[in-house]
Amino acid sequence: MYDHIGLKVGNLDASVRFYAAALAPLGHILCCKDETSAGIGPKGEPRLWLYLNGSAAKGPVHVAFRAADQAGVARFHSEGLKAGGRDNGGAGPRADYSPTYYAAFQIDPDGNNIEAVCP
Repeated sequence: MYDHIGLKVGNLDASVRFYAAALAPLGHILCCKDETSAGIGPKGEPRLWLYLNGSAAKGPVHVAFRAADQAGVARFHSEGLKAGGRDNGGAGPRADYSPTYYAAFQIDPDGNNIEAVCP
């Protein structure tokens, strides 16, 4: 549905470390990076842009990334935690959302709620 998303971050290196690790199981890589921004997405197609803000953005946001399967959701969660994410709900079914909803949640270095979900 979206073409790209931009997030303001307080520490670019910490955010790149987190997102590159958490999104690698979903097929995304660090596509480009300079002193003030970085782009992550499929090879050659950055879709998530991180912009150095000097301080965390006002108010957290929620971003959900589509995973191909439940194993990808679980890897998203474990790799993100290793890279500095905070647990906000491990990989598992979310029957209160729908009977087939399977997701995991983390808090990124700037306090945003980041999710991976598979159909």
